[in-house]
Amino acid sequence: MTTGAPTSPYTARRRRSRLRRYLPLGLAAWLVLEIWLLTLVAGAAGGLTVFLLLVAGLVAGSVVIKRAGRRAFASLNEAMRQGGSPARGGGNGLMMLGGLLLMIPGLVSDVAGLLLLLPPVQRAVGRLAENAFERSLRRVAPGSLGDVFQQARMHRPDGKVVPGEVVRDDEPHGAPRGPRPPLTR
Repeated sequence: MTTGAPTSPYTARRRRSRLRRYLPLGLAAWLVLEIWLLTLVAGAAGGLTVFLLLVAGLVAGSVVIKRAGRRAFASLNEAMRQGGSPARGGGNGLMMLGGLLLMIPGLVSDVAGLLLLLPPVQRAVGRLAENAFERSLRRVAPGSLGDVFQQARMHRPDGKVVPGEVVRDDEPHGAPRGPRPPLTR
């Protein structure tokens, strides 16, 4: 029975994003590829060689993660000693991701992990990730969590990003406040 009241727009099922739709398929394809390559290498060079490759990847990955963690901690200590903020990026996060990919058993993940250890690849991936993050922040709806991130970022003239909050004193205290427009560059 209908009452004539308008239906809520939230009752309609939201469309799934491409990432949520294709991620399980991509993971399954990646796992099949990893297993197939390991069986090819085992057939050509033997099971002991595959085992040694997997152990070497595990050891190399743990060394890379430990080194990147130490570098990040040293950068944080140095910044705290000087009273500033730590240097932005530095590639430590991507180095840790490369080490993690080295630790995951498989040859494709090892190659991806080794590529992430190269500084030019780190810079390119870092730029791509930053641009994708900026694009997703530009598409957020006002009042959402992403809008908070967008409004809390102020750019200094030298290009550095400073977190902060804008307080306006030009409005009388009793003036009604409406929704604020999103900040743009």
